[in-house]
Amino acid sequence: MHGRARSTVAETASGKKSGGLLGRVAGIVLVLIALGILLSLGTWQMQRLHWKEGLLAEIEERRHAPPADLAAIEALAGAGEDVDYRAVRVAGTYLNNKERHFFATYEGRTGYYVYTPLQIADGQILLVNRGFVSFERKEPEMRKQGQLTGVQTVTGLARAKLLEKPSWAVPDNDVAKNIFYWKDLDVMASSVGLDLAKVVPFFVDADATPHDGGMPIGGVTQFDLPNSHLQYAVTWYGLAAALVAVSGMFIFRRKT
Repeated sequence: MHGRARSTVAETASGKKSGGLLGRVAGIVLVLIALGILLSLGTWQMQRLHWKEGLLAEIEERRHAPPADLAAIEALAGAGEDVDYRAVRVAGTYLNNKERHFFATYEGRTGYYVYTPLQIADGQILLVNRGFVSFERKEPEMRKQGQLTGVQTVTGLARAKLLEKPSWAVPDNDVAKNIFYWKDLDVMASSVGLDLAKVVPFFVDADATPHDGGMPIGGVTQFDLPNSHLQYAVTWYGLAAALVAVSGMFIFRRKT
């Protein structure tokens, strides 16, 4: 009887040791998996940081380069190159009766960016973001002096067309009221009867060169691209370090 009791106690102790060992191994595995995930996230953010810094440097170089002619930018776009923020200069005549309005804010004011088709001598049509008008001056009749006529030379930055709505949170464009919440180039052009075969497949944001009419106010291109990847990387690496510290303290306490 006593032998059987001792045997049962020994088996129980052995089971506890085995269970405890398995638990420690499982805990170590989980910690290592979590550590690997945190370090991977931190490294990914560092890679994103290098990519974003390179992109910002490239944008800075493009926007300060001498303006190219429209054909050069078209050739890049046709070859599948990124044309965003490339300086360009083009001449043509504004089709003021076909302007489109993009809902926007400028220096704290609510209003619209005015996108006006520019008729080029070779028959092509370029949609130009002429700049900002305040909410109460949306209609062309309220800013007649700004309706430039005759051949105009436009210097600005090429902007790539969007292939789809950038986010579900962005409202749908209200074509009937001429209020666009995202820059759908094809719809902007077709809604005023432009032949899409003749429309240049990107926009141009006009620079801040003043004109007699005052509005639209040019030079509204935004360059404040968010770059928080370093903060995110520090956060993930910090969590990894905290995990190592907490795990080390736990192991030390168990040993002592």
